[in-house]
Amino acid sequence: MGLRFQAVQTAASRPSVDVVIEGNVTDYFGENVFDLKKMQKYLEPDAFSAVLSVRENGGRIDKEVAEKIAQGMKVWAMEKGVTHYAHWFQPLTGTTAEKHDSFLDFNYATGTPIEKFAGSLLVQQEPDASSFPSGGIRSTFEARGYTAWDPESPAFIVDTTLCIPSVFISYTGESLDYKTPLLKTNAVLDKAATGVAKYFDKKINKVTPTLGWEQEFFLVDAALYEARPDLILTGRTILGHSASKDQQLEDHYFGSIPERAAQYIKEVEVECHKLGIPAKTRHNEVAPNQFEIAPIFEHVDIAVDHNILLMDVMRRVAKRHNLVALLHEKPFAGINGSGKHNNWSMSTNTGVNLLNPGKDKDSNLMFLTFMANVVKAVHTNSDLLLASIATAGNEHRLGGNEAPPAIFSVFLGSALTKTFNDIESATADAMASQAKSFLTIDIEHIPELTLDNTDRNRTSPFAFTGNKFEFRAVGSSANCAGSMTALSAAVAQQLTAFKLEVDALIAKGAKKEEALLTVIRKIIIESKSIRFDGNNYSDEWKAEAAKRGLKNITSAPESWTALTTDKAHALYIDQNIFTARELEARYEISLETYVKKMKIEIELMDELISNVVTPAALKYQSTLVGNVTGLYAISLKSAADPSIAIISKISEHLSAIGTAKTELKSTIHSAESLTSLPDEAAVFAGKVRTLLSAIRTEADELELIVDNELWPLPKYRELLFTK
Repeated sequence: MGLRFQAVQTAASRPSVDVVIEGNVTDYFGENVFDLKKMQKYLEPDAFSAVLSVRENGGRIDKEVAEKIAQGMKVWAMEKGVTHYAHWFQPLTGTTAEKHDSFLDFNYATGTPIEKFAGSLLVQQEPDASSFPSGGIRSTFEARGYTAWDPESPAFIVDTTLCIPSVFISYTGESLDYKTPLLKTNAVLDKAATGVAKYFDKKINKVTPTLGWEQEFFLVDAALYEARPDLILTGRTILGHSASKDQQLEDHYFGSIPERAAQYIKEVEVECHKLGIPAKTRHNEVAPNQFEIAPIFEHVDIAVDHNILLMDVMRRVAKRHNLVALLHEKPFAGINGSGKHNNWSMSTNTGVNLLNPGKDKDSNLMFLTFMANVVKAVHTNSDLLLASIATAGNEHRLGGNEAPPAIFSVFLGSALTKTFNDIESATADAMASQAKSFLTIDIEHIPELTLDNTDRNRTSPFAFTGNKFEFRAVGSSANCAGSMTALSAAVAQQLTAFKLEVDALIAKGAKKEEALLTVIRKIIIESKSIRFDGNNYSDEWKAEAAKRGLKNITSAPESWTALTTDKAHALYIDQNIFTARELEARYEISLETYVKKMKIEIELMDELISNVVTPAALKYQSTLVGNVTGLYAISLKSAADPSIAIISKISEHLSAIGTAKTELKSTIHSAESLTSLPDEAAVFAGKVRTLLSAIRTEADELELIVDNELWPLPKYRELLFTK
């Protein structure tokens, strides 16, 4: 029995792993987190107050206080059986990293072992920075880099290790991670949004971006996964013909969760809750064996930490259930890929969601102010927002009729679109009269706006969904910090510009409401082309978008060129989110990673074609040749015609594969000889991808022809439907 059939047999006979939950979620929620409740118990009052102050007002924790925090943290952790500590950070690999050190130390005066965790070790560690992506910031022989504790994100325990959320910077001070620029962006947005919010409420002195992510993923049996080298090495099937049935009957979406998956997700949720991750929603997604987990909203930096921690939990728990969680954006061709919708908003220290329609004219004017500025920010920086979510994996997903297209547009819904149109069509005289403005421009209905006064648009890359914007284009394997940094930076930049214009009008004698509405009308008109409430998948929209001047960039390397523009400089460098060197490094890292991933897929494709597909096809062809020979020997030539036709088809497909492989080899050689990394990446994104697709098409046709008993790779019907 071949590996494929052994894997199928094993997968089909797997029982579900029962997960028993003891007590209510509230009984164990956060039990592995050094949260405020535990801090209050284990820290001295001045240390506890210092942490609260930093979280609420920013600032630094001094060495003496850090020492007290470290001691309290160590006592709590050791009571829970912890033996090691690690700075947990998010390098530009897309995953997390950590270096574990034991609490073990020695009292050198007495020669006796002790457990020690000093404040200096809490605040800073020094992992090797040379082996992480740096885009030229660090040479391979330059090893020093620093992780620094982020006191706004609570420490947590995984197994027997105390994990300390941290930022990661180079020896020369440049950020080498996702979190450092996110924290900088949060501060920039806070300042800009607070300045505008004070037009409406002087008590507002802090604005925090919030995030609720939706994590989509596939589950496959571990035995089937191990029989697919492409899933192991790339996270997706680079070969494989679609099954006769997949998602076309729409019978999986929101259906009863299969037992093995239900038990797996249950355990994931338990682990999440112990780590303080507020997982709340679970359901089947559209494709077979595709699912989603989503949490309650949190402050964006905590939500980012929790999402990337969730992905680690998902991988670890899957092993206990003999499953593998696939987080690639497009594990299977022809069916829905996986995204990670980022639901984003802004919250004030007074408890107001700035994207929540109000109950009276004044609160709705504040709502419209922030709505209009977010739309304008997306209009101005749509290319940089696209660059923030572009990856080799997401390149397979964007533009398909199951995910947002690469054309950036904003969905507002019929009610808000009418409001925006009413403001746009107002006369100059109407805008100049604050007393009559709401009546004259026919928006007296604004005070009655509700959260759900319009339908949702699942085809929009950036849709308003009641009290938040849903950034739907983010890929399932992505670190949310990338998209959240770009979005919050864009909104901060726009709010800053908006306030300057409003203040200038007020300085010239305009009343506040008059000035606000005048500038709101201006930016609504300027950003009108980005607004679209229709079907983003349609060809008509592509044509319309082109007329509006909206770009349709489906190549990841091409989208990253936005990072080299003056616009990127203004967004990131002028707002002190990145230095010029950091921004250039991220551009280079994106290109380098893309080319490396493409080369892995190319080498693997070559191996699978040479060692798997071709031998199986030739073996079956040889069997058919024997059949033809036998039929000819007994004078049944006409009976041999079907076999001859199949023999010919196999030869045609193998010949086409050979031709494409020869051209692919030549194309790669030409690309590698280029001195420009962007030019090389462009070749891989263009002609190389086209040739890989051509090879796959021929191989997938062979899968349908070759005797099922001879085909060595688990097929889609087995990967997607074996429970």
